[in-house]
Amino acid sequence: MFESRTYEALLSSALSRVASPVDKREGSMVMNGVAPSMAELAQLYIAADFVLQATYILTAPREYLIKRAHDRNMDPYPASAAVYRAEFNIEVPVGTRFSCEDLNFVVTARMDPEEDTETGLSHQVTCETPGAAANNYGGTLIPVEYVQGLTHAELVELLIPGDDEEETEAFRQRVLDSFQSQAFGGNQADYREKVLAMPGVGDLKIHPVWNGDISPASLIPDGAVESWYTSTISTVSGSVATWLTAVYTAAKEKKLTVGGTVKLVIMASDYKAPTPTLLEEIQTAIDPEQNAGEGLGLAPIGHVVHVTGVTPEEVDIALHLTYASGWDWDAVKSYVEAVIDAYFVELSQDWASSDFLTVRISQIESRILSECSNMITDIGGTKINGQENNLALGPDSIPARGEVTDG
Repeated sequence: MFESRTYEALLSSALSRVASPVDKREGSMVMNGVAPSMAELAQLYIAADFVLQATYILTAPREYLIKRAHDRNMDPYPASAAVYRAEFNIEVPVGTRFSCEDLNFVVTARMDPEEDTETGLSHQVTCETPGAAANNYGGTLIPVEYVQGLTHAELVELLIPGDDEEETEAFRQRVLDSFQSQAFGGNQADYREKVLAMPGVGDLKIHPVWNGDISPASLIPDGAVESWYTSTISTVSGSVATWLTAVYTAAKEKKLTVGGTVKLVIMASDYKAPTPTLLEEIQTAIDPEQNAGEGLGLAPIGHVVHVTGVTPEEVDIALHLTYASGWDWDAVKSYVEAVIDAYFVELSQDWASSDFLTVRISQIESRILSECSNMITDIGGTKINGQENNLALGPDSIPARGEVTDG
């Protein structure tokens, strides 16, 4: 707004107001008297322009964007630490620290013994450095201090991806979006706000009344069901009898309903399917299964929430490549697979805002030719899962690279 109010423009304007016969040349008394004031005034205009930019959410730099967002009780999502499954030959105390390459990890829990393998006992370990940089580690863990009896320590599986602090432009868009849909009382905006704030979550789809294909009338027992219940209830006991009686009574009294059911489909922050550990943490935080619908999690009373993960749909790709001199499939395979992986990540980033994703042959071919132009001179006849057609994925599916071949 004040771009034109430069020192030169201000000085010229001020000198133009002085009568012509007066000496206004550089070094004159008038010039020497006016110039310092115009220099200071130019600095004030620069400051005023910054204040103007910092006033609006659309243009504010990060520091002032955060201050403006506080008016809406919003903050950038903080960085979170990666959580791994590690295996040890012995049970390791919680709090024991290990190093792997340039990062340190701390044991935070002993996992369910069902997770143990022939090679070791499973423990949950958390990286001491928050951020996504820790998501691609693996291998031998070195104890920071001596652990008696320890002979095997290995970082095996990423359970919850680490996240970097939310980027400025992503945060800006989230603040702007908050004016369009107010999060309140278990509406879709409320679920998005709560779930996306959890570590390890990249995006989600929300399916309200997700079992709405069930007719409420079909839940009311008819005469045949009543006869079956009467003859069966006396043959069972304990928790089975209690459960059967509760369900039958609720159905008979028309208390069963398909309303209030919500399905959350989760994609991890690394744009892959989430691990069971991450899904369990989200389920427990939103609506614990043992207290479903009771409002003991973040979901409102009466909302029965089912948390599940996005489905990775394997995509096999058959290529027909023409190579530049000196290149063959063994030499280019890793580069081609990297191009396909990058394309699939881009597709996955659009999953939540799309009804379904489509893997396109034209995109695969053009990207390979563009990124591998010094290795590959031509490509054609590409097939996806054995067909020379684009592949439309399911509404809750993302692409996962299967076998990539040439010939």
